[in-house]
Order: sequence, then C-alpha cells, then structure tokens
Amino acid sequence: MNNEIRWLQRFQNLEKAYSVFIRQMDEYESDPNRESFQLALTQAFEIIVELSWKTIKDYLENEGYDEVYNGKEAIRFAFQRELIHEAEVWMNALKTRNLTSHLYNSEVLHETLAFIRKQFYPALQDFFTRMKELRDSLS
Repeated sequence: MNNEIRWLQRFQNLEKAYSVFIRQMDEYESDPNRESFQLALTQAFEIIVELSWKTIKDYLENEGYDEVYNGKEAIRFAFQRELIHEAEVWMNALKTRNLTSHLYNSEVLHETLAFIRKQFYPALQDFFTRMKELRDSLS
C-alpha cells in the first residue's frame, strides 16, 4: 500500500477518535465526579494515544523513516520533526495509557484524569492541528 495513502487513512481514523475524545472531555468537564464520564474519557484517551503514535509512525514511514517500531520511537522522531512540541507529555501519555488497566484504584484514576485534562489535552490539540495542516497541505 502507498505510504501516503496509509497515513492519510490512519489520520481519518484519528480524526474520528479525536471527535470522540473531545465529546468525552466535554462530558467529563460537565460533571467530573460522574464515574461513567471518568471511565469514558479514560477509554477515549487510550484509543487516541494508540492512534496518535500509529499515525505518527505511518506519516514518518511516508517521509522515509523506516526504523519506527513502537510508540516511544514514534514520539522521539515526531519531536525531532516538530510534529509534537511536548515530548515529555507524550512519553507520559504512553506510560499513563499502560496504567489504565489499574483504574479500579481511585488514586490511579484521578491521577490519570488530571494528566489527561491538564497536560495531555493541550498537547493533543497542538498535535492534531499540526497533522491536519500536513494533511491539508497535500491538497
């Protein structure tokens, strides 16, 4: 498959997941103590983190980078290529995503939600805008 088509298709999926994430973020903000909103936002976070690094990987492969095998490598290269500006936040997102299986622990849940709201959400918005610009520049 053509690498450009692949990353554009992945970005389409990211766009859909981004819409869901924004909707879940809005619901969570409307009632942060509601458990169903907390869990829905966390699940949307898991999905958007996974799709983000895979979109980065596909984009970088289209640009000739063949040595991107996992999320950490994707984040490093994305930072070098200025696709993202907050590499530490993204590395923490990968780490936090791996902790979401422990959401039964209320402390982990609240730390995850605080991270999503205060650090990840602004970084995601920045990344999404940058990727959208790259996609739109192809037209």
